[in-house]
Amino acid sequence: MVHARLSPRPQRRQGLAGVKGDPYLELADDFVRHYETLRGVVRHALVARQLREHMPEPPADIVDVGGGAGHQSIPLASEGYRVVILDQSAEMLRRAEEELARHTPEIRSRVRLVEGAGEHAPTVLGRQKFEVVLCHGVLMYLEEPGPMLAAMAGVARPGAILSVLAKNAAALALRPALRGRFDDAVASFDTDRDVGGLGVVTRGDTVESLAEILEGLSVDLVDWYGVRVLTDHRFDERPGPDLAAVLAAEWEASRRDPYRSVGRLIHVIGRMR
Repeated sequence: MVHARLSPRPQRRQGLAGVKGDPYLELADDFVRHYETLRGVVRHALVARQLREHMPEPPADIVDVGGGAGHQSIPLASEGYRVVILDQSAEMLRRAEEELARHTPEIRSRVRLVEGAGEHAPTVLGRQKFEVVLCHGVLMYLEEPGPMLAAMAGVARPGAILSVLAKNAAALALRPALRGRFDDAVASFDTDRDVGGLGVVTRGDTVESLAEILEGLSVDLVDWYGVRVLTDHRFDERPGPDLAAVLAAEWEASRRDPYRSVGRLIHVIGRMR
């Protein structure tokens, strides 16, 4: 069953629940622009580096569930991996096609674009199984993570790596506080959702809750990281000449306690038994 997408607070942009047709059509430009900001660059670079700590060597079969325009997975195809990008948004897949057109025929031949809901991955992808299953920045748009995680496990080979990037429900008060919105910070301590950078209400998870669900799906927790520990509050900034130092600091914070626990995002790595 496809799980309901979250509805926004009335004063915010219309969310994904109940949207007919392509639910991400109006958000596509914002999704893509996000990767040009400092926050987007930090997210992409950190997740890529964290993921490579656990990836098998190429060639290997990867499915990017909710992979959108391919920001995370097309670079993996450039490294020799065979990639399927599964997304329910025709518009986001069109953006992935545009990005692929900039690459060589050899790289394009390693990428297959499939339109379909991630929760239906085992059906949509047939009997194909993968050595790496990615689901980055998707769970936050769902009312609860169980069905999507089950679908991920359903397309994973024994021993496969599962990579999940989710909003950190344990640290929602940090962003508004660092931006001087203390009333919002106080309200964030007792909720698992807030308005994200795209103006849509999204939901958070915790490492513990995701690990518990994965355990029931025969997936062992291998490691987890915090993402955007130090720069999440720097909205609309572009990468500057200090980017290398920023990424070095974010990398160290992402894998050390207590810093990783207050990252805006949590990156959980599991392994299928």
